[in-house]
Amino acid sequence: MAPDVFWFLPTSGDTRYLGRSDSGRPPTSAYLRQIAVAAEHLGYDGLLIPTGSSCLDPWVTAASLVAVTQRLKLLVALRTSLSGPTASARQAATLDQALGGRLLLNVVPGGDAHELAADGVFLDHDERYAAADEFLTVWRDLLAGRQVDFHGRHVQVEGARNLFPPVSRPHPPLYFGGSSPAAHALAAKHVDAYLSWGEPLEQLAEKFADVRRRAAEHGRSVRFGIRLHVIVRETSAEAWAAADRLISRLDDDAIDRAQDYYARMDSEGQRRMAALHGGRRDRLVVGPNLWAGVGLVRGGAGTALVGDPEEIAARLQEYADLGVETFVLSGYPHLEEAIRFAELVFPRLPGKGPVTTREAFTGGAFDGRLTQSLAVAG
Repeated sequence: MAPDVFWFLPTSGDTRYLGRSDSGRPPTSAYLRQIAVAAEHLGYDGLLIPTGSSCLDPWVTAASLVAVTQRLKLLVALRTSLSGPTASARQAATLDQALGGRLLLNVVPGGDAHELAADGVFLDHDERYAAADEFLTVWRDLLAGRQVDFHGRHVQVEGARNLFPPVSRPHPPLYFGGSSPAAHALAAKHVDAYLSWGEPLEQLAEKFADVRRRAAEHGRSVRFGIRLHVIVRETSAEAWAAADRLISRLDDDAIDRAQDYYARMDSEGQRRMAALHGGRRDRLVVGPNLWAGVGLVRGGAGTALVGDPEEIAARLQEYADLGVETFVLSGYPHLEEAIRFAELVFPRLPGKGPVTTREAFTGGAFDGRLTQSLAVAG
């Protein structure tokens, strides 16, 4: 079966060098639209729109892309700690109608207690997942057309209804990522697809097996996906040189500050990312073509596949053999790397094919400056 290949929308800004702000690009609406239109014309299946205090609002961003995309699915964060299920159900139905059924939702209870406190949320790790369980129980019933009375510890509604159904029935598909036992329990009970950050194959196989087992206890099955960065070049040597160049402007103080901050988070997924490299530059290769350099200073997904097109396609196939059906990919800078990955790797993936850049950008996404940018990036 052909996998779904999604790209990533950098709503906190983009860059060519991690840790170097003067090479950055602000997340203007024009730039984000350019990435979205490029992804659609290149043949990507969807686009992940992230969330967090450093990001533009994902729902407003998604709404801004309705008029400039026709086929691309949008994977938008559903923050169960920040809004009630009734209002969120109404939002989801409205956006799904506007997108003609192209909305996907990424369930995010939250993994940074400091960020959550700034938003007025003071729940510990497992309580956030308990609250998410109640939220999704109500939310799913509302979008299925039921009137809901619910009196839980975290969610209480009486006579709640959603009057305008979504196009996707019974609701837009739910995606979710989390590595703790509480997260796996939530995935097994509620979501359609479980996403993991990029880990070595054996670690990922253990996580998938646990989620499968838990889902079976509910009489359910869950699809699987993976979130990775990619650094692909025509030769493996060029790809590894590009990986080194991406972190070439980082100093040790910046790495130490980032790792100290991530260590204070109560996210099990973030702990697992940090454990791959331990904050050390000499421990960045953590598997065949799997490189943890991005995680030195970036929270969340911190690993990248690095190599030539054949190597990248082979590694993706290994993940597919574990059950991965959706790849959510990204690269710095995101516009140029979306083009590069599609041109070099799509011809080697099931269900994809050769990409002709000139034809792909007749819809107005092509910026002539990209030719020079791609040459500079190597």
